[in-house]
Amino acid sequence: MTTRTAGRPYHHGSLPEALVAHAVELLDEAGADAVVVREVARRAGVSPSAPFRHFPDRAALLSAVAEAVAVDFGAIQLAAVEAAESLPFRALGTAFVRYALAHPHRFALLRDTVFTPARTPALDEGHRLFVAAITEVITAGQRRGELRRADPDLVRIAAQALVYGLSQMFVDDYLDPARADTLINDVIDLFGLGILAPENELRTAP
Repeated sequence: MTTRTAGRPYHHGSLPEALVAHAVELLDEAGADAVVVREVARRAGVSPSAPFRHFPDRAALLSAVAEAVAVDFGAIQLAAVEAAESLPFRALGTAFVRYALAHPHRFALLRDTVFTPARTPALDEGHRLFVAAITEVITAGQRRGELRRADPDLVRIAAQALVYGLSQMFVDDYLDPARADTLINDVIDLFGLGILAPENELRTAP
């Protein structure tokens, strides 16, 4: 996410994007409570009333910020899948946790706006498309023999529960971020192997 070059006038139609970019800066610095319309306007170099021509209130601005962050979050995960030399699904999970580590305030905003049933229509549509993309990653991995044959939705939910929980543990300082590299790799690998010994694996009836 980029902001305009200092001193360069806005082109017609670019102010909403610039306001969101500055709001994301504030979010990264101090969390959602720091995203105040007046400060966003000051950083953008416009009058305090200018943002209200595009966002009727602070809640609307925060929704736009959440949408921008959700797009960024999804794009980084899918880029990790594309760049993976092997096991793209593993790369996906690693990217999820690393994003939360790098951007804890963005992750908190996603938790409150995306990982909830009360999504805005735009966030809901984006979430639907992202889930479809992740499901395709899973089914492709199953076709290649990298992932066991199981309901792709269950695989996705189980994997998301793992990386979401691991991310939250880092964000809450329950786990030491200094151990992140080792823990991310080891926990995801253990998930991939499963925790039941082979003789105790749950099996469905024939």
